Amino acid sequence: MTTVLILGSGPNVLESRLWPRGVFDTIVAINNAWAVREDWDYLIYPDDFPAEKQPSQIGPEQRIIRATDYVPVQNDLGGFVYAGGTMAFTAGYWALGALQPRVIAMMGCDMMYDGAQTHFYGSGAADPLRADISLRSLEAKSARMQALAAQRNCAVVNMSSAPSRLTVPRATPATLAAQVPVTLDETRVAAALAEEDRLGYYVPSGKYWKEEERFDPGAIDALDQMWLKAIPPA
Repeated sequence: MTTVLILGSGPNVLESRLWPRGVFDTIVAINNAWAVREDWDYLIYPDDFPAEKQPSQIGPEQRIIRATDYVPVQNDLGGFVYAGGTMAFTAGYWALGALQPRVIAMMGCDMMYDGAQTHFYGSGAADPLRADISLRSLEAKSARMQALAAQRNCAVVNMSSAPSRLTVPRATPATLAAQVPVTLDETRVAAALAEEDRLGYYVPSGKYWKEEERFDPGAIDALDQMWLKAIPPA
C-alpha cells in the first residue's frame, strides 16, 4: 500500500499539521506548502516560482520536482491541455505516474477563492482563475484525473471538508485505508480518451499557452462534458 498526501496552499491545509506522519507513505508539497510541514518528501513547483519563496535548505532525503521532472510524466498521461494547467493537477498526475500509489489524498487543493484569506499564508494569486484554455472546467479536470487514477488501481480523495472544485470523494486520516478506486463507466472513459487522440492537442514541451491559437475552446468544453459523465458524482 502506498498513500501519497498532496499539500496545496488552501487555508485549511494547516489542519494537516495535526495528522500523524505514519498515515502517509509520501508527502508532496506544492509551491509554498513546503512551509506547512517539515516532513515533506517532494516539493513541486513551476520554473517561474520565485526563488525567495523556495526553502533555503532541504533535508538529504527531500527532493525538488521541476518542469523537467513533471512535464514528461504529465505528457505520458495526456498533457496539460486535457489535464488542467494548475499545480494541483500537475502534482496529482506526477504522483500517479512517478510514485504509482494506491491512494492520492489531496489537502488544501479545493481551488475556492472566496473571502479575504485565499491561501494559508494570506492572499495570493489564484492560479486556476487565470484565463487559460486548460481551465475551462476544473470539475472536468478533476474527473479526468480520478478516472485515469482508477485505471491504474489508485483512489483519489479529498481530505478537506470545505467547499471544493474537486469532484473526488472525501476522506479523513482514519478512513484512508478503506479507500478504493472509483467505479468508472469504461465505455465513456474510452470515448473521452479517443476524443483526446482525435483532437491531438498535445504539446511535448508542456508550454501549451504558446500554441493556444490552435485549440478550439468549444471542442475542449465538449470533451470536459465527456469526462464529467465518465464517473459517478462524489
